[in-house]
Amino acid sequence: MRADVLVADGRIVAVGTALDTPSDIETIDCGERLVLPGFVDGHSHAGSLVFDEGVQLALLRQGVTTIVTGQDGVGPAPGDGSWADTYFAAIDGPHPRHRGGGIDALLATYDGATPVNVATLVPAGTVRHEVLGDEDRPATPAELDAMRALVRQGLSEGAVGLATGLDYVPGLYADTAELAALCTEVAAADGLYVSHMRGGYEGNARAGLDEIAEIVRLSGVRAHVSHLHAPVELAIAALAELADAGAPMSFDAYPYSRGCTILSMLLLPADLARPGTDDLARALADEPGRRRVRAAVLERVLGRADLGTGWAEQITLSHVPAAEFHALQGRTLDEAATATGTDPVDLALDVLVDSALQVTVVMRVPRPRTADELAPLFRLPGHTAGSDGIFVGTHPHPRAYGTFARYLQEYGATGRLGWSETVRHLSTTSVERYRLGDRGTVRPGAVADLVVVDPARVAARSSYEHPMQLAEGVDNVLVAGVPVLADGSLTHATPGAGLRRGGSRGTGGR
Repeated sequence: MRADVLVADGRIVAVGTALDTPSDIETIDCGERLVLPGFVDGHSHAGSLVFDEGVQLALLRQGVTTIVTGQDGVGPAPGDGSWADTYFAAIDGPHPRHRGGGIDALLATYDGATPVNVATLVPAGTVRHEVLGDEDRPATPAELDAMRALVRQGLSEGAVGLATGLDYVPGLYADTAELAALCTEVAAADGLYVSHMRGGYEGNARAGLDEIAEIVRLSGVRAHVSHLHAPVELAIAALAELADAGAPMSFDAYPYSRGCTILSMLLLPADLARPGTDDLARALADEPGRRRVRAAVLERVLGRADLGTGWAEQITLSHVPAAEFHALQGRTLDEAATATGTDPVDLALDVLVDSALQVTVVMRVPRPRTADELAPLFRLPGHTAGSDGIFVGTHPHPRAYGTFARYLQEYGATGRLGWSETVRHLSTTSVERYRLGDRGTVRPGAVADLVVVDPARVAARSSYEHPMQLAEGVDNVLVAGVPVLADGSLTHATPGAGLRRGGSRGTGGR
C-alpha cells in the first residue's frame, strides 16, 4: 500500500496517510520505492570485520541491518579470541576489539560502534577448544559439564543459540550425544541450534539432517541448518519427512550454487588441519610422508559427493596470503598447477604450508542450479536468507556482496516469490527464529530498522569474475531510526548494537 512511515526515538510511531507530523521533521522522499523491514543475514562471517567501512557499505547496499555471527562453531568468545583468530583468519578475520571474556564482552564491542546490529551464537567448536583443546576424543563427564556451563553462560549473556561446525576441528570430534547434551541447555533457554552439518552436503545431506533430527529428539531443541545446499528434491523431501517425524527445521541458503570454505577442511585429514602448519609441515618433511599425505588428499576429494574426479577444476583459490602464491588468486587449482608447472595436489599442499593454512577457496558443484530450480526450496516456510559471506581476501565469493540484492532481483522483482514473501524470507522469519525482538515488520511499535528498495533498479553486481562490486537499488537505510545509508553512501552514524536474545540492545547502542 502507499503510506507514510513516521519514526521517532528509534521506533515506528505510525504508518498511514495524512499523518500528523512535526513541521521540522527530517523527510526521506521514497517516491515509487518500497519501504521494507531491515534484512537479517542469518549466516554471517562479518562479525570481526563489521567495523570496516567497506564491509559496512557492502552490507547496507544490500539492505542488511542485522547479522548473526558465531557461525560454523567458531567465534571469538568465550575466551580471548586468539584460537578463532588463528583458525578462521581466512574466513572471519581477527576481531580488532575483543580481548577476552564471554558473550557479553563480545556483544559490548558492537554497542554504538557499528551502523548495523550484531547478534551471535555460542560457537560450540570454541567451547570445546576451551575445555579439551583440539583433541580427538570423547569428553569426560567433567569436561562435558564444563562445556555445558560455558554454553549456559553464553546464553544467559544474550547469545541467540548454539552453532556447530561438524566438518571443522574440533567440532567434528563431538559425537551426537555430546551435541545433544549441549543442546539441552539451548532448549532450556529457547535458543536455536544452528548446524553446519557433518560429512558434507549435496548428495550426502540426508545423513547430516538425520543427525540433527536425533539431536532434536534427545534435547527438544529448535533446530536450523546452515547453508543448505543439496539436490532440491532431496532437500524438500527430507525436510518434510523429518518434520512429520517431530523434527521440524528451518534453514538458511543463498542464491548461488558454488560454495566457499577453507582449503584445509576440504583436502586434509583432521589431524593435519588443526590451526597452524606444524602438523602438515612435519608430515611433508620427507618424500614418503608427502606420498602418504597426497594419497589421503586424493581419497578425501574423490570420495566427496560435491567434488569427485574433477575436483581440481572445481576449486578456485580465493584468498592466498603467501606472497609467492598471491598471484594465483582467482584461478582454479588445475589452472594454477599448470601455470606453476606442478600438479594440483602438490600445489595445494605447498600453498597451505606457506600460508599457515589460511587459504579460502570457492567450490563449484558438479551441476549448477538455476533460480527457477532453487525457487521451490526458497518457498519453504522454514527458509531464511543467509549469505555465508566471507569478506577476507581479494577474490571472495560474490555472495558476500550480492546475496540479498540477488534475492530481491531474482525472487522479489520477478515474482518467483513476490515482494511480501521475499521480505518474510529475508527478514521476518529470521527475526522470529533467532528471537531478535520487535523487528522484521513495518508497523507501529516495531524497531525502525528500515530499508528503502527501488524495485526497478535493485540488482547484485558482484560476480565470480568481479566479486567485490557493490549492489545497486538500496540507497537509504535506517537502523534504530537513524539514517546509516543516504543516497547510497555511509552517513558514518553508528547506532548499531550487539543484540541480546530477545532483541535487547546494550547500553552503548541507541
